[in-house]
Amino acid sequence: MAAQKIKTKNPDFILLFSAVIILAVGLIMVLSAGSSFSYENKNNSYYLFFRQLQWVGLGIFAAAVAVYLPLKAFRKVSGISILVSVILLLMVEFSSLSSTKKGSARWLDIFGMSVQPSEIAKLAIVLFFAYILSRYPVKKFKDIFLPVGVLGVICLLVYKQPDLGTAIVILGAGVFMMLMTELPTGYFLAAIPLIGIPGFFLVKGEEYQWNRILGWLDPWEYATSFGYQQINAQIAFGSGGLLGIGIGRSSEGLGFLPENYTDTIFAVIGQEFGFFGTSLMLLCFIVLIGRGYAISRQCPDGFGRMLGFGITTILGIQTVINLCVVTGLFPVTGITLPLISYGGSSLLVTMFEIGILLNISRFRQNNLLRSS
Repeated sequence: MAAQKIKTKNPDFILLFSAVIILAVGLIMVLSAGSSFSYENKNNSYYLFFRQLQWVGLGIFAAAVAVYLPLKAFRKVSGISILVSVILLLMVEFSSLSSTKKGSARWLDIFGMSVQPSEIAKLAIVLFFAYILSRYPVKKFKDIFLPVGVLGVICLLVYKQPDLGTAIVILGAGVFMMLMTELPTGYFLAAIPLIGIPGFFLVKGEEYQWNRILGWLDPWEYATSFGYQQINAQIAFGSGGLLGIGIGRSSEGLGFLPENYTDTIFAVIGQEFGFFGTSLMLLCFIVLIGRGYAISRQCPDGFGRMLGFGITTILGIQTVINLCVVTGLFPVTGITLPLISYGGSSLLVTMFEIGILLNISRFRQNNLLRSS
């Protein structure tokens, strides 16, 4: 059917404003938390900040493109995106372009840049599921074979890097998107032990992953090893008090807290801005994620609705896991905080996803939308 011309709205201001606030705070915190590392390793206190600023510039361009691309363009690339993701993930495993950092082979060095294919895979699985679940609704058990098979391959390849945290994020997004189908909830309840029991033995069989569990259960018992990161995160939050000790004054930013400008950057926010500042940041994330779901629900097109739901779910799961890790509720996973943590691939993909949500918001509350 030919596309019908419809009147669109402006991109959602609340979503845009909350994303900009979070991004701005992220830049400030990368400068604050990463200045010591930058000076010690690059003899330039602003190195990580300027690198992150460059990725922000690319992200703004990517988001602007995503805002005004027709939704049918995302539909058309949903299949090829999975194929590209599988190829890139296989290249991480077998190609000479693969780059190993901190014991994990998660990056590809392409044209002088480090690209993390697992970040691309997160968006690819959402695009694919949005297409397959909107076009071929899951009503019977046999209907889940294709989406579950694709999800399993992607998760396995990501886990092999090894990157258990991102594999959990991708798996969670896929499961939540399938929950939106007509498949009985009993199937999902039955899948919990089917996934959970083998998952437990996989973690138990990997020494470093099991050590993270031990450090989480009793961090003070392993204060100088597996529990070191968790203890220092708790110290950061505890010393922040109500209003914080002031921007740039965090002792954890001097290198006492591992990954202080990436995975555990929220602990530095807690020390510098205190309970009041972290509460405001949590509010911004709640607004961002809540608005994403509201926008998705208001989209009259099935593909756009599923796409928005999947993207928001990815952002929500990643945010919850990161915050639970730095507050000691979850074991260390290596998951970054969206729009806050340092990291080029993660930031670029996240800003592109925000652009897609803004695109979907242009069609909210319309009665008709044709994307094919």
